[in-house]
This record gives sequence, structure tokens and C-alpha cells, in this order.
Amino acid sequence: MNKTNQDLSLMESRMEGDVFSGYGERYQMDGKVLQNFQKRFVQVQYILEQNRLLINEINQNHESKQADHLGRNVRLIRELNNNIRTVASLYGDLSHSFARSVDASSEGESTGTLKSDGKANNQKRFRSG
Repeated sequence: MNKTNQDLSLMESRMEGDVFSGYGERYQMDGKVLQNFQKRFVQVQYILEQNRLLINEINQNHESKQADHLGRNVRLIRELNNNIRTVASLYGDLSHSFARSVDASSEGESTGTLKSDGKANNQKRFRSG
């Protein structure tokens, strides 16, 4: 396992159970959806931390005004841009998954309630009025 994967695994284990702990009850999402949210969230946090380090190095290189340091910034800025695209994609995945889960939860509420497995039971709700 390389350093990046080790760091990511460490962050995931630290956040186990912390992220989205209240959402499961509120939206009645199944555990798989919450695990996906947590995994994506940890990935985003890791990449953002890497971006912070890249930005610090880019700034130091820029301040040094040394040709080789400035040349290295080209590669670092490309890496930073790729990381930003990755974060945007992960947030897009999170948003899409969350919207699908909320929609599924809403559908379950209109026909009954969602069980812990995320499937609606067959109870009907009648509205007065």
C-alpha cells in the first residue's frame, strides 16, 4: 500500500461513524448509501489537504524566484487543477447520490415508511382534508 492509500485509510478509520451520523435516521437511508457518502467525503478531505500542501509549495517556489522552482510550479499547478476537477466530480457524485436517496425516502414516505434496507413497506398514508 502506498503512502497516499495509507493516509486515506487512516482518515477513513478516524472518521468511521462520525460523518453523516444523523442522516440515516432523518432520511432513512440505508447503510450502503451512508458508507458511500463517508467514503467520498473522506476522499474529498484528503484531496483538499493535498491541495493545501501544493498551494504552500507553489507559493514558496514563486517567492524564491529561482528558475527551477518556477518551472516546477507548472507541474504543481497542473496537479492542483486535476485535484480540483476530481473534487468537483466527487461532490457531483455525492450530490447525485444524496438526491436519489432523498427521492427514494420521499417515495417511501408517500406510500409508507422505508425499512432499514431502504425498501418501502406496503402501508398507505391517508391525508385528511
